Amino acid sequence: MKKIFISFFLLITCSINAQQNSMQQGFSYLETGNFEKAELFFHEYLKIYPDNKTAKLCYGRAVGLNGAPKKANQLFKDLLVEYPGDFEIQINYNESFLWDKKYKEAKPLYKKLVSENPENFGAVLGYANTLSNLKEFEEALVFVNKAIDLQPKNESAKVSRKYIKLGYANYYVNQQHYQKGLVLLEEIFNDFKEDKDALLNISNVYLITKDSKKAIATYKRYATSPKDSITALNGIVLAHHIGEDDKKALEISKLTTTKVNTLGNEDLIQKTYDRYIQALIWNNKYKNAKKEIAILKEKYPDSNWVDALNATYGMYTADFKLSLSSYDTILKRDSTSFDGNLGKANALFASDRIIPAYKAAFQTLKVFKGQKDALGFIEKLNLKYTPSIEEHLAYTFDNGNNVAFSSTTNVEMPITTKLNTTLSYQYRNTENSVTINEANSHVLTAGIAYKFFPKTVLKTSVGINKSSFSEESYTQPVVDVKLEMQPFKLQNLSLGYQRELQSFNAELIEREIVMNHYGLTYNMGTNIKLGWYTQLMHTQQTDNNVRNLLFTSLYYNLFKKPAFKFGVNFQYIIFKDQLPTIYFSPEKYQAVEIFGDLRGNFNKKTTYMLSTASGLQKVEDDNTTIIFRAETGIKHQFSERFSGNLYAKYSNIASATASGFEFTEIGLKVKWHFLKEPIFYKKIEK
Repeated sequence: MKKIFISFFLLITCSINAQQNSMQQGFSYLETGNFEKAELFFHEYLKIYPDNKTAKLCYGRAVGLNGAPKKANQLFKDLLVEYPGDFEIQINYNESFLWDKKYKEAKPLYKKLVSENPENFGAVLGYANTLSNLKEFEEALVFVNKAIDLQPKNESAKVSRKYIKLGYANYYVNQQHYQKGLVLLEEIFNDFKEDKDALLNISNVYLITKDSKKAIATYKRYATSPKDSITALNGIVLAHHIGEDDKKALEISKLTTTKVNTLGNEDLIQKTYDRYIQALIWNNKYKNAKKEIAILKEKYPDSNWVDALNATYGMYTADFKLSLSSYDTILKRDSTSFDGNLGKANALFASDRIIPAYKAAFQTLKVFKGQKDALGFIEKLNLKYTPSIEEHLAYTFDNGNNVAFSSTTNVEMPITTKLNTTLSYQYRNTENSVTINEANSHVLTAGIAYKFFPKTVLKTSVGINKSSFSEESYTQPVVDVKLEMQPFKLQNLSLGYQRELQSFNAELIEREIVMNHYGLTYNMGTNIKLGWYTQLMHTQQTDNNVRNLLFTSLYYNLFKKPAFKFGVNFQYIIFKDQLPTIYFSPEKYQAVEIFGDLRGNFNKKTTYMLSTASGLQKVEDDNTTIIFRAETGIKHQFSERFSGNLYAKYSNIASATASGFEFTEIGLKVKWHFLKEPIFYKKIEK
């Protein structure tokens, strides 16, 4: 909120009792805001007339408004000793606290003055402004309305009411009471029709609430001059981005850069090119954005807004070192920069440096108390590391008359941001309605994950699998070890070993086949929307069979919101021994498919996903057959700590039984963060 100090009684206090026409020049300096000349004028005047009370008052005001409020305060304090109880001196003394931003000290003084002079316009309005600066907006509004009742046509009072309502509206917006904020902002138009500050604040509320259409409409109301049109267009660009139309945002922003250059307004030029480069980044025009940023760095060296653009470029291109360097540069110049503080927190999180990210977010809140985005960022981190329990229920059936039900309970307990522990229990029952074979398995595992370095995690879990069938049972150990890392920007590599039992159906459970998987997965992303995923797996089984698998996928990210990617998959499998009567084990299997994956939001709490793939598969020398698989799901966030996910999937791709196989699964997952925050949170907060 703008701070406004009312000098409505300037001429009253400095001229009402004036006896010398020679002071008129000094009054003029004060009235026109030329405080330096006013101070010099009255300083010289008092050398000639040292006892002139009006000159002393005017000199005090000139000193205070010229940047020395403490000196002015002392001058008025001395005058009160000389003229005890003088109203004009008292009100100037009170106002000098406002010049020095000592609002707490001013409040009791104004309160006393108003109680003694309830009908004095200056005292009532001064008290209203004091309360406003203390963010006591409700009471401030009461007193500014009283001041206007005393002088209904006084413009200074109406200006004060405007800024009080702007501050009060901002308070409500920060508390996420957006409608109350909008009501106050709309009321400003009763005093000032189509007020520019009110229009910008209304537009901002619509941007926050993601109502891009109303934001655009309000910006159009603001655009009543060439200069204001540029401001409006820059806002409209952001509104289109929020409305998920980045292409339109870039189109308008490019046009705005052409228009702004004709005005010669340096501030608008900077803001327009700032928005233009943001639009380039939103549209993945990284090469052009980098070029434009380099030009701006030469033109505007040591500028925070250019470094902020550089940091944004780094975040979008996964060059987090660049982002951190840019944010650190900003904070060296201005430790209270919002972009610098919260931007650094996000960059640290993206770099997997969680504790420093927390601390950067806390620092942001020290500077910007209760700031919504900083609080949201901390909540995001908290949810990531808050202990949780997840239940996964699944029902499956296939065209081989196999039916299975499984229940998996997983408890996750992060000890620190580097150390995470898990405990998992799975029960699975499977039967065949034709052979009447039935089996069940109980798998209990405990796991630990440790982060050695940012984005380098070793995950290990060990446990036992007890399987039962007919009147027999066996127990086998299970192991899963995985090293996950990010060797280069936009690249993820995983190396792992897993020991598990074949448990697809009852017949396979009976055979007690242990599989030892040695695997590698690699995913390479790019800044041109292309990606490549590859999985290699070598499996040695206790029935002496060996399987080698290659799966590779080349994909393209077409949209961001909703997220949609498509691509082509290729799968190649070979088995050492062919045991077709026991399980699907061809000498050679190949499959090629085209796939699409769509993920988006119905609303803030409900998300959806749909993935489909279709192609051809070839088993050894058999004829090619058509394959199809699909998966869909819907997830709802019932509260911050509780969510549910319902899904279904179908596949006719060759699997553990045979070619021509059809498989369907329906499942439900529920997850509950049973603590309110991470167990280590209080230590970080301190």
